[in-house]
Amino acid sequence: MLFDTIMVGSGVLWTLTYLLIIRQGLLHRTYGMPLVALCANISWEFIFAFVYPHDLPQRAVNVVWLSSDVVILVQLLLYGPREFATLPRRLFYAAFALALTTAFGAVLTVTLQFDDSDGAYSAFGQNLMMSILFVTMLYSRGSMRGQSVWIAVLKMGGTALASFSFYLFNPDYDGSILLPFLYVAILIFDGIYVGATTAFARRERKPLNPD
Repeated sequence: MLFDTIMVGSGVLWTLTYLLIIRQGLLHRTYGMPLVALCANISWEFIFAFVYPHDLPQRAVNVVWLSSDVVILVQLLLYGPREFATLPRRLFYAAFALALTTAFGAVLTVTLQFDDSDGAYSAFGQNLMMSILFVTMLYSRGSMRGQSVWIAVLKMGGTALASFSFYLFNPDYDGSILLPFLYVAILIFDGIYVGATTAFARRERKPLNPD
């Protein structure tokens, strides 16, 4: 089925995104995914791998994504307090626990509210949030620490394939006016992130002029 084939392609691109995020986190001793976005991702992947499991091959993809996000989670717990130097360590971990609990509840209740066993509304909704947060994290850090242009490009490609597949080949959502808005909005912010990371990468490669 063409829908499944495209979604597998999306899954491959997103898996590569996660692997690069892990790699950059190890290189820069930080975490490469915004905290709230990571909480939403882990919640979605757990719910649709074990609570409302998708059919294969998507369920296998969800498990792979969840495994990758657990590694990113370890990086967050190890290096996260450094990124919030003014926040006491205990308060940082408490904030993370609250964010994870809230994200899990949000994904679950959206799924129940929309009777959406595919998880499309929660997936694309949190993807828009994630796209915005990646841009915010880049400018908040003021550097490419934990990030790369390839992460931005693969992230955009993976989500674009999923959007394309749902829009053209999933009749269950033909009447939705929310999802097409999310497809376009995500693409716009992903494009902004690609452009911003490219600009930051060029600036960081450029040698400083002597005073």
